[in-house]
Amino acid sequence: MSESGRAKLEPVSDEILVRENVGFDIWAHRDALDHVGAGIAEFDEILLTNDTWFGPVRPYGPVFERMGAGEAHFWGMTDHAREEPNPFTGKGVLHYHLQSFWIAVRREMFLSPEWAAYWRDLPEMPDYFDAVLKHEAVFTEYFASRGFRHEVAFGSEGYPTDHPALFNPDLLLADGCPVLKRRPFFHYPPFLDRHAVIGRWILADADRYGYPVELILRNLAKNVEPKILNTDAAMLEVLPEIDVSYDPDRPFRIAAILHIFYVEMTNEMVDLIDTLPTISDIVVTTPDADRADAIRVILAGRARAGRKVEVRVMASNDGRDQSAFLVGCRDVLLSGEYDLVVKLHSKKTPQDGFNVGRHFKSQQFNNLLNSPGYSANVLALFQKESGLGMVYPPTIHIGYPTMGRGWWSNKPAFEKLCRRLGIHVPLDEISPLAPYGSMYIARPEALRLLVEHKWKFADFGGAEAYRDGGLAHVLERLPSYAAAELGYHTRTVSTAEYMAISHTSMEFNFDQMSATIPGDSVDRILFLKRAGYVGQGRLRDFVRMYFGLRPRLGRKLGWLIDPSSRFGRTVGRLRRRSP
Repeated sequence: MSESGRAKLEPVSDEILVRENVGFDIWAHRDALDHVGAGIAEFDEILLTNDTWFGPVRPYGPVFERMGAGEAHFWGMTDHAREEPNPFTGKGVLHYHLQSFWIAVRREMFLSPEWAAYWRDLPEMPDYFDAVLKHEAVFTEYFASRGFRHEVAFGSEGYPTDHPALFNPDLLLADGCPVLKRRPFFHYPPFLDRHAVIGRWILADADRYGYPVELILRNLAKNVEPKILNTDAAMLEVLPEIDVSYDPDRPFRIAAILHIFYVEMTNEMVDLIDTLPTISDIVVTTPDADRADAIRVILAGRARAGRKVEVRVMASNDGRDQSAFLVGCRDVLLSGEYDLVVKLHSKKTPQDGFNVGRHFKSQQFNNLLNSPGYSANVLALFQKESGLGMVYPPTIHIGYPTMGRGWWSNKPAFEKLCRRLGIHVPLDEISPLAPYGSMYIARPEALRLLVEHKWKFADFGGAEAYRDGGLAHVLERLPSYAAAELGYHTRTVSTAEYMAISHTSMEFNFDQMSATIPGDSVDRILFLKRAGYVGQGRLRDFVRMYFGLRPRLGRKLGWLIDPSSRFGRTVGRLRRRSP
């Protein structure tokens, strides 16, 4: 436990037990019970709980008063209905049970020999499913079958699903349930999509009841894959072009850091900065003195009262806008003079063709700073949420095969760099939540883990190293993870016009890709994941996918396709001959 962690816990704790983190919350409860020992007889009730919920969103008092009047030996906050077959195993029965995140037990039960035997014989629980199947799903049945009575504060029979804590948290809150489970904000997004669980609406409900949603987002940012959180909480903001939310009495001190390689784009980029509702300072980075002189002439003709302007010539263009930002402007970012920083760079992407390059630039520029009203609404997001670390456009997908390939070859170096910088936020599986295009608006504090590191131009490996797997592309994907480590969340932002373009394109593409796969989104995704990489549709690819979809058969017949076996060598020759 860190010193700061202990300092937060001590004022609200009588004792703090530090233990090895094994066996999930269940074994932690067992260790705590062992620690208390015979002293447990001093109490009338014990509460076994964990950190999988937020609260109190609604007052505890009415619930404690109602449950305190009952005659039960143990009670839970919520429950799960009986299911057959057991959804975890596909067979047998999942018994009705109180959910283990909150179980209160009274002395008639916790002083009984049955109680002592249960914890004495508690099996090991190496993974999450063990925790569910060996404890949560059996605890209620174990004690009920031995004559102990139980009750539930908010029973599933009163709700339209078997698992209201996950599927109907809004109804639970409306009925006065004081706790809100974390799972609707980190569960597998396609599964929540299947059941139409809308995390954004749940957060809005918590906010209306007066709960500090900022606390929820800070906790989730540090502990949930950023793209999953962005999806589950629907953290894309489609903003209007008319200012409807900015408070001019709370202006920000803003530094606009512009890396300009194409001098002819200077006016266009300054036009974007001038949409901001407050005067911002401008720091321009550029590769050479000739460009710097030309940029200074342009900026001199666009002087505004109260604005400081500086043009800096970089010692190297290795790393391009990334090195210019982190090396060339490190002093600006660490100065403490600014509340927000706007990071832009001149973007043409000529290697990808005119249309694709034009769209990419527009997707970046217009979704960040499209008009005075729109830009005011972007800044208002930072006024509303002190934990908002950065905003940037949604993932680029028109013109680029980004979907399913967002990491490209950058993930190994990304993981290594996270360890080096002390970033422990879980990484997204398929694609990171990232500012593809590397343009964003951020709080300098949210970038601290990136900026405090003393980068050098030489770290970027030369001009030829601006490629996937190189430092510049790794850093392009890092900002949201660095911010999340400090408890700052990310939102993506879009104009209504661009969302019309993006959504219709993505909807049609997903429709086309889903046409030949059975089931809903969860079924389709799991089918494709089991099959594995499709490859080029060659014989070897179909063989591999066939056994991927039938793993039991693959294990039984493994000797047939073992490259060391005679049959395996024959199959290998057939594969090599296949087109």
